[in-house]
Amino acid sequence: MAKDPAILFYPNDYIGGTMGMSFEEKGAYMELLMVQFNRGHMTSHMIAQAVGQHWVNIQHKFVQDKDGLWYNLRLEKEILRRKNFTESRRNNLSGKNQYTKNDKIESAHLGGHVTSHMENENINENISRDEGGTGETEEAPKIEMEVPKIEIRESKFIQECESFIPQYGEATIKDFIRYWTEKNKSKTKMRFEREATWETPRRLITWSNNEKTFNGNGQRTIQTGVSGRTGQSTI
Repeated sequence: MAKDPAILFYPNDYIGGTMGMSFEEKGAYMELLMVQFNRGHMTSHMIAQAVGQHWVNIQHKFVQDKDGLWYNLRLEKEILRRKNFTESRRNNLSGKNQYTKNDKIESAHLGGHVTSHMENENINENISRDEGGTGETEEAPKIEMEVPKIEIRESKFIQECESFIPQYGEATIKDFIRYWTEKNKSKTKMRFEREATWETPRRLITWSNNEKTFNGNGQRTIQTGVSGRTGQSTI
């Protein structure tokens, strides 16, 4: 039997689960998910060839099996769910379910219907089959979102920001963290999580440049042009 070419993908879960990752890390993470989908559990050598040094920052997304091979638990569950779903649909169409075993199907009409149905299923199982008379649609399994708690996300964000202290100084990083970790009224998201896009290194560059332009009182330092002295101009 050919390998099932598809699994269900949940964009909201993916966005929540990769919050705080750089674009490069997200790409490396997706690359490993595709390797796992096509080749199964992965050796360390396979991972090194696929994503190189980015593995260090995304390793927490994977676990090891008893043989020491790496895999993403969520993807493993989705592959199994998909397999169970397609098998249940196949059994229903062939007249088999949990209450029947190897009953023979004598109807030639049913045999033709099974072949036609399975071909349509491979095209798109989410399309309603009302036109074919069955009216069945694939119902996406309800699974819990694996979005880390806000305390965990905040801790990870702070840890990432603090790695830039040697470059920008402790005071700058503390102000940056204090501003961007401010939570919304429901305490479910931080300020940086509400941004359309986020890259910590780029945001820090902008933050640092603004600090150089403005002093702590919201004033810009400018040259007065008199004897080379410096004056203050409030803006």
